[in-house]
Amino acid sequence: MRRTRLRLLRGPLGAALAATVTLGLLTSVPGAPDPGQAVPVAASESTATVFYYTKTRNWSAYKLHYAPDGGSWTTVPGVAMEAACTDWVKKTVSLGGASGLAATFNDGSGVWDNNSGKNYALGTGTITVKDGVVAHSDPCADTGPDPSPSPSPGTGGTADVYYSTTTVGWSTVNLHYQPKGGSWTAVPGVGMEAACTGWVRRTVDLGTAASLRAAFNNGNGIWDNNNGADYTVPAGVTTVKDRKVTAGAADPCAAETPDTEAPSAPPKVSASADGVSVVLTWEPSTDDRGVTKYQVTRTGGTRGTVVSDVGSTVFSDTGLEERTAYSYTVRAVDAAGNVSAASAAATATTGTKPAGPAAGKPLGTDPRKDPIYFVLTARFNDGDASNNRGGNQHQKSGNAANDDPMFRGDFKGLINKLDYIKGLGMSAVWITPVVLNRSDYDYHGYHGYDFYEVDSRLESAGASYQDLIDAAHAKGMKIYQDVVYNHSSRWGAKGLFTPTVYGVRDTQWSWYYDEKNDGFEYDGLTVETKSGKSYYNGDLWSTAEPSGNTCVNWGTPTQHTSPEGYRIYNCQWPSPTSGMFPKAYYHNCWIGNWEGEDSRSCWLHDDLADFDTESAPVQNYLIGAYNKYIDMGVDGFRVDTAVHIPRTTWNRRFLPAIQDRVTQQFGAEAAKNFFVFGEVAAFVNDKWNRGSVNHSAQFYTWKERKEYSADDKKAALEMYDYEQQQGTGSQPTSDNAFLKGNSYHTPDHSRFSGMNVIDMRMHMNFGDANNAYGNGKDSDDSYNDATYNVVYVDSHDYGPNKSSERYAGGTDAWAENMSLMWTFRGIPTLYYGSEIEFQAGKKIDCGPTCPLETTGRAYFGDHIAGDVKASGFGTVSSASGAVADTLSKPLVKHVQRLNQIRRAIPALQMGQYSTEGISGSMAYKRRYTDTASGTDSFALVTVSGGATYSGVPNGTYKDAVTGDTQVVTGGKLTVAAPGKGNLRVYVLDLGGKNAAPGKIGTAGTYLK
Repeated sequence: MRRTRLRLLRGPLGAALAATVTLGLLTSVPGAPDPGQAVPVAASESTATVFYYTKTRNWSAYKLHYAPDGGSWTTVPGVAMEAACTDWVKKTVSLGGASGLAATFNDGSGVWDNNSGKNYALGTGTITVKDGVVAHSDPCADTGPDPSPSPSPGTGGTADVYYSTTTVGWSTVNLHYQPKGGSWTAVPGVGMEAACTGWVRRTVDLGTAASLRAAFNNGNGIWDNNNGADYTVPAGVTTVKDRKVTAGAADPCAAETPDTEAPSAPPKVSASADGVSVVLTWEPSTDDRGVTKYQVTRTGGTRGTVVSDVGSTVFSDTGLEERTAYSYTVRAVDAAGNVSAASAAATATTGTKPAGPAAGKPLGTDPRKDPIYFVLTARFNDGDASNNRGGNQHQKSGNAANDDPMFRGDFKGLINKLDYIKGLGMSAVWITPVVLNRSDYDYHGYHGYDFYEVDSRLESAGASYQDLIDAAHAKGMKIYQDVVYNHSSRWGAKGLFTPTVYGVRDTQWSWYYDEKNDGFEYDGLTVETKSGKSYYNGDLWSTAEPSGNTCVNWGTPTQHTSPEGYRIYNCQWPSPTSGMFPKAYYHNCWIGNWEGEDSRSCWLHDDLADFDTESAPVQNYLIGAYNKYIDMGVDGFRVDTAVHIPRTTWNRRFLPAIQDRVTQQFGAEAAKNFFVFGEVAAFVNDKWNRGSVNHSAQFYTWKERKEYSADDKKAALEMYDYEQQQGTGSQPTSDNAFLKGNSYHTPDHSRFSGMNVIDMRMHMNFGDANNAYGNGKDSDDSYNDATYNVVYVDSHDYGPNKSSERYAGGTDAWAENMSLMWTFRGIPTLYYGSEIEFQAGKKIDCGPTCPLETTGRAYFGDHIAGDVKASGFGTVSSASGAVADTLSKPLVKHVQRLNQIRRAIPALQMGQYSTEGISGSMAYKRRYTDTASGTDSFALVTVSGGATYSGVPNGTYKDAVTGDTQVVTGGKLTVAAPGKGNLRVYVLDLGGKNAAPGKIGTAGTYLK
């Protein structure tokens, strides 16, 4: 997305797991022989004593319903649990020879905690279950002074040890210690007691010793032993926080009063049914110290009452009974376990179960095999005129005069032309964002408003988003969905937070602010009856100061006027510094330096409300939303504005969440090939973006290489500072894209972040293909694996060298660019219409100040009208009408044949490359070897110019363009210059399935 310069609640289990994974101070069981680092042993191999936390449930009775691994479940509702100590009940059960048990809990009257439908997987020994977190310890163990083995009590005094749980996120903490000169406690040590929010404590009698050595653990094999050095703790009051020991510290809990205030009841709970699923949304509750989660209680149907813990303000309830009424209430829970009153009930009645499968399945193949065709869905092809919408800029933009509404193309139109795209030879389609958008000019999709709903202006009967995914998959084509994690628009995000603006409908502003209609729900398509508009704004304004308003100088006039000359009032339009947007959800600053830290934590534009992506509620809101589309079977995500989110946040939160969801739904192989490629916009011609590693595309392909704070905000700053200080010369490097001599080697992806990137450097230099090639090679050692780079000449934002026009270098130059893109490393990507030089030289985007028809985002459907049928990738069996004329264009023939050649030669798809021993301007050798499938593909390529290859394997080589055969006996092959836009691809004939294919396709204007 172009940058226009103007100026989930994480649940306790998720927090604990995240802390375990990301913090280097936490390790698996520390190694022996030091007794301070011994392995905890389960209390029993044949029994389990299960402790269950009662404070947040507050049931009158507690039942444990369980099944030993490999055994049968108890009879519902299970066995009664007995009181253990304050806020805990317990039950000891015999497991026989089983190594664990599956469990759920209930109140004996139909209200269940079954871990949101996944049951609890418990082991043996002593086990605690607290707010979804499973650990091994006894929460009711004696917390008085511990009778340490030695030395005997004496005059050394005591040590009051306070340990911060904020960093680790553990629900139970044990202190394993050794008084100086004495013996270690038995593993895992002694339990620490809750002291105050974020702290636990333990008083230790030191006897005659003056200090102790210590390590901390969660009783379940995860330790903080100060990176193997243990802690030294003196007598007196000592705090241990983030590996820092503070001796003689003040009591960290002395000034804190107990949190007894419950959160407010969640407001505006709304339920809507879709088939046998219900989506429940509500607005965040308030609390003096912060809400940690929500509890959703469902009643109705034959399954009784079900309680689910939810980390965000959106809950998707699936697999329900048909034609059944369900009622939902929501409670908020804070960190102290205080529970709010129940919300007002929301009801929904399910319909019928869909006849077909509820979701698709990704194709799950290597993404490097699939050239990408990029479309702005709303501008590509119109299949259903009834969902066309012009918006409030229809007249002003000039679109009305052209009968060209901004929302014109749709999924139906795209489905109808999948054969055109397949006929070009493209097997992946990158589509612009599909979520419900809201702004004055939002056809492009980057102004997301409801991330959980598909925009109605794109769907039609029989042509839903699911239908598009399924139709593409049926043709062997992938769908890559453009996603936005950085910002929302107009101006909040439904289900998270949306501000109320000042919008008095006076004589000046009545055209803009519509009369309030509480019964109307904006969907982009439906016309609101009072205003007659589908772009109704009535739920964005208030004639009186909103309750709980935080906006500074609300409703007072400013010195500014609109383009029409109307007075603008404070809080009438969003601003990050106005106080309209709570810091829990949105950043509250403007960008001052595009290559500074603030570019990742401030607003890009006044109509793009910048998410605080380091905030747990925002993270879970977005993760939950994009899980929906993963479940539908999309094949990958193109990530908009990826550079405006810290790498630590991608690596800790969003990228693992994507991998986890795909793995959960479709398996590990599908997750491996789920293609994520980010827009890390770096508009410079050098390797590193003005020397800032944090703002360079290749930087985002790497995992973190250092430990940072568990707090995401702190970690982002720590990482930024650390990597800037390391500089460009100390960044990780990789040989994953390069051959070793003539040999392919297995790439090392152990340090891969999970995000691939658009090749911004090649894009910037594609004014000349040779320049793009040289710049690409120069950067390839700094990507984790450049063979996955997405390569394009121009896009919906820019042309080469940050040009604001669509590429206009001429047909010969386009052919040369394509020949390079389709044979060099990376994944070739074509912006819609470039195959006929559509709108060449036209300004790509001018907003509503000029008609879309005059821009690079013009409507393309007229050029592909008629019927077309593809018999294979790059092959059309029949075509009639305007599309037949389009398919006859020279660049179309060129890209068709390039795709046929690339598809037949694995080295061109997935191969590593080298220029060793090669002379020539754009000449290289590529190889791909896969022992599992028996594939070995070796090719010598030259684009436009001649080349000489030395030191290559002897054997017979066949050119895929001309069919020419050359026999190499001395390791040398010379190729004459084929001409601009043309190329030669000499493939080594290795026999059998690896035989050289010879000439592929039919000669055309360029490939001949």
